[in-house]
Amino acid sequence: MANLAFLFPGQASQYCGMGRDLAEKFAEARAVFDEADAALGTSISKICFEGSEDDLKLTENTQPAILTVSVAAFRVLEAKGIVPDCVAGHSLGEYSALVAAGGIEFADAVRLVRKRGRYMQEAVPAGEGAMAAILGMAPLEVAEITKKAAQGDVVSAANMNSPEQTVISGSAAAVRRAVEIASQEGAKRAVILPVSAPFHCALMAPAQARLEADLRATKFHTLRFPLYTNVDADATTDGDEAREALIRQVCLPVRWLDSVHEMIDSGVHMFVEVGPGKVLGGLMRQIDRAVRVVGVEDAASLQAALDKIQQSRAETAEA
Repeated sequence: MANLAFLFPGQASQYCGMGRDLAEKFAEARAVFDEADAALGTSISKICFEGSEDDLKLTENTQPAILTVSVAAFRVLEAKGIVPDCVAGHSLGEYSALVAAGGIEFADAVRLVRKRGRYMQEAVPAGEGAMAAILGMAPLEVAEITKKAAQGDVVSAANMNSPEQTVISGSAAAVRRAVEIASQEGAKRAVILPVSAPFHCALMAPAQARLEADLRATKFHTLRFPLYTNVDADATTDGDEAREALIRQVCLPVRWLDSVHEMIDSGVHMFVEVGPGKVLGGLMRQIDRAVRVVGVEDAASLQAALDKIQQSRAETAEA
């Protein structure tokens, strides 16, 4: 039975200075940053530690930066003897989860996500696409709203994040119409998001085609522990299946809510958010307040997480 799951964050979790504390205090983390710099031929570590908000906002920087910090945090946990029973990652985070599970080499992953960021950025001309968060409505209600708003344009659910939070994506005009309809029909909030491209919708088809060629040229391995994929919300340990999921993920929605429910149903009662920020922990509180969630992004949060994992294991052993 799975008890402990590691969750890896996606875009919008970045912040200036992320990962620096880990790199300064743990050799395992420093090694990950060095490997990323070598693989990319540029100092992604400098962008993480010293870069401006604008540097970090560039999608082709954001994606390798978050991946690197997440894998650095994972390597430190692993060195402390903490490994998960299963993993999942939100969008970009699926690459971090795959590295943790041994499905893909870190150097390959960091190069892939830099290209992924660039391909996504280039798929839709600036200003033509948009994303919005719809809060306080069930996913099925949001699906109905996107149907009404489409009017021949692309607009659909991009992230089913929690029972009360769905992010939509598509052409700018259709997303604006959906926001207006959602507001009229009782959404708590419906807001356009400050993103650079409309991720996880049919407009990303050009990016998917380009990324597919790179993914097919990359070696994937059998996973050490199950990965719950975004597109299927189901567990796999098959490297080829994981690759196909990454290809389909570019245009299809992130089924985060379903994935978390599946993990809980499999017996997971403790989740560790591995990497920068607290976005996934916040979503977990909306999904199920009964499960425990801790985060690891620096030395202090690492120690707090280790204490809570130890406590949880002691309670499980007593039970």
